[in-house]
Amino acid sequence: MKFIDEAKIEVIAGDGGNGVASFCREKFRPFGGPDGGDGGKGGSIWAEADRNINTLVDFRYSKLHKAKDGENGRGSDCYGKGADDITLRMPVGTLITDINSGEVIADLTEHGQTVLLAKGGEGGWGNIHFKTSTNRAPRQKTDGKPGERRELRLELKLLADVGLLGMPNAGKSTFITAVSNAKPKIADYPFTTLHPNLGVVRVSHEKSFVIADIPGLIEGAAEGAGLGHQFLRHLQRTRLLLHIVDLAPFDEAVDPVKEAKAIVKELKKYDESLFDKPRWLVLNKLDVVPEDERKKRVKDFIKRFGWKGPVFEISALTREGCEELIIAIYEHLAEQRQQEQRAEETQMAEEARGIVSIDPDDPRFKMID
Repeated sequence: MKFIDEAKIEVIAGDGGNGVASFCREKFRPFGGPDGGDGGKGGSIWAEADRNINTLVDFRYSKLHKAKDGENGRGSDCYGKGADDITLRMPVGTLITDINSGEVIADLTEHGQTVLLAKGGEGGWGNIHFKTSTNRAPRQKTDGKPGERRELRLELKLLADVGLLGMPNAGKSTFITAVSNAKPKIADYPFTTLHPNLGVVRVSHEKSFVIADIPGLIEGAAEGAGLGHQFLRHLQRTRLLLHIVDLAPFDEAVDPVKEAKAIVKELKKYDESLFDKPRWLVLNKLDVVPEDERKKRVKDFIKRFGWKGPVFEISALTREGCEELIIAIYEHLAEQRQQEQRAEETQMAEEARGIVSIDPDDPRFKMID
């Protein structure tokens, strides 16, 4: 499988160098005093988001990342050299979690974003730091501190505005090919798509959005059937889900309504927040349905499925209805962004004025009779 979206690694920062207890032994300086230098700092390990990297394949085969230790101090007031830091470049959209504690260390959502994974140990002190008026020949020194050591889980969640959802062979790959620059594999058998695909949809020269296609779900995915829930994480960052349904399956015994309900059921099993995302119904492959039967078949499907949200009728193969759908998607995304921007501006204005929201049920604000 070309697309690697999960990996486990171990990062070990370098230890700090030890301080040294040393005394000056130069000629004509019989009482030169202490001159032991400090140890150098151990190397730290950082993560940096890079939009030029698409998968975590480098970390699937390179699991251990260790920085060098700092050098020990030396006499003649010489300090040990600090070790260089290591920077691990990861795809934008990577979620980094500590395996042992379960703590989310970072969510790399922007290009160039950096985060400290393991801090290098501080260097120890030499005996020059312990010289006092009453202790002119100190022999104390301290050892360097050990660097941090962590076991991390890396999960890549694609950053897309729109996610495609549907059974295998519903026409998701054909749709993303028709509306974007993505070129996924297309064939007349199930599970043609084995890894997620990203495509940029251009509404105009300056207007665009990103769409993600994941392998199809089947009933029982929660129990490991098909490709299971392996790739559903890539839909968690999307703003809108398109539930694509094959309205004219090759096998006449297949019921599109039953398949659509199975998809919704599996989505809810996986994540309630994903289930609650805005979701549009896209009825595909209308080119296979005779024109005089289309309205009846669409109406029957919507009624049996119990759908009350937005519905779009398309043919991804002939691109019929695709342009209207793309424009509607862009307008929906633009409205969402405006609402989020207004909410953010309102919050910033309230913080600037020092406004604090008060809960009327808080007992501290009850009126005293």
